[in-house]
Amino acid sequence: MLKKLFKIIKRVIISSFLLYGYNLLVQPIGLILPINIYTVGIISLLGVPSMLALIFIMFFIY
Repeated sequence: MLKKLFKIIKRVIISSFLLYGYNLLVQPIGLILPINIYTVGIISLLGVPSMLALIFIMFFIY
C-alpha cells in the first residue's frame, strides 16, 4: 500500500515538473498549459500522450 502511494506521489511530482518545463519553453509563443489539479491529474494518470492531447486541444480552441 505504501509503495503504491509513493508511486502516485512520484507521478504527480514528475507531471508537475513536466508541465512547468513545457510552460517555460513555450512562454514566448503563448501556448501555456495551466498548472492546476486537473491538468496534473490527467497527465499523472494518462502520461505524456495526454499532455500532447492537451496541447493539441489548447492550440485549436484558443
